[in-house]
Amino acid sequence: MNYSELGRSGLSVSRVCLGSMTWGVQNTQQDADEQIEYALSQGVNFIDTAELYPVPPSGDKYGHTEIIIGDWLKRNPIRRKDIILASKIVGPGLSYIRQGSQISAESVMQAVDDSLKRLNTDYIDLYQLHWPNRISPHFAKHAVGRVRFSDTDRAAETAQMLSILEALNTCVKQGKIRFCGLSNETPWGLQQYLNLSKEHDLPRMVSMQNEFSLLHAKDWPYLIENCVAEDVAYLPWSPLAGGALSGKYLNNQRPEGSRWTFEQRNGIFRDTKGTEAAISGYVEVAKAHGLTSCELALAWCDNVEGITSTIIGATSMSQLKENIAAFAKPLSEQALKDTNDVLRQYPAPF
Repeated sequence: MNYSELGRSGLSVSRVCLGSMTWGVQNTQQDADEQIEYALSQGVNFIDTAELYPVPPSGDKYGHTEIIIGDWLKRNPIRRKDIILASKIVGPGLSYIRQGSQISAESVMQAVDDSLKRLNTDYIDLYQLHWPNRISPHFAKHAVGRVRFSDTDRAAETAQMLSILEALNTCVKQGKIRFCGLSNETPWGLQQYLNLSKEHDLPRMVSMQNEFSLLHAKDWPYLIENCVAEDVAYLPWSPLAGGALSGKYLNNQRPEGSRWTFEQRNGIFRDTKGTEAAISGYVEVAKAHGLTSCELALAWCDNVEGITSTIIGATSMSQLKENIAAFAKPLSEQALKDTNDVLRQYPAPF
């Protein structure tokens, strides 16, 4: 396993981050225990979760993934030091979490305490804002015209960011969180937080967790260049595009129990002719180079400059083993060229 610095935190994280969003819906406590143990045995030291999880989100399941991780930690307290644990505070819009309110100083303080309780830990290594308070081009809203940037009151948004940073600073001083990060943000949002941190001597955002894959590479080069220039770790989520890059959904297939059989996930990932053609292209490239399409997609992601640790998720141990093993199979120059040829042909199929 290879490791990278998590921005300016001084933390060394594995190039593979174990995602957990299926734990509690598609995976049981026993499944999660097995995944954690295997990942740790392979050198993975980075686990990502969120108060929102599991996904698809629901009021009756909210917080359950953190509870599952907390159950493992309660039985394995001595191993807490071996894990870089990341969680997130939910953004606005879900009525069953703090009445759907925006992220604020007050909600940060409450959410941190609630997550610590569910996780059975005294501290969270990386605490992230799951999505911004303002409307942003994420979760299938990236098409031109779907977001009106002029609707944002920039002065009010910046003041709110400052208030959030001050609350995060309090949590850092109390020892409840070590470092802060962003998720589903834009270059403007990242830079505002960095500027405010510098101006007011507040915690600096050390990471950015965004969707990124061969089917959704819109953060290259603009946001990723910003992260590289500012020494902010970039953490891709959904590097297999919800499993689409495995090829299992081609020809309108829907394997029983797969993510696209869940209404909310199928709504995020759009199945189009362009998507089919792109995935088919990647499947052929993988075959030509003796790889599975999952191995190709993950190895390609790991090769992108600026990426610190790729968040993988699996619903079976066979998937998890294949995904982790992919990071030990660097792509040849020809495989990279062939992959990038398909990417240039289908730059944004979703």
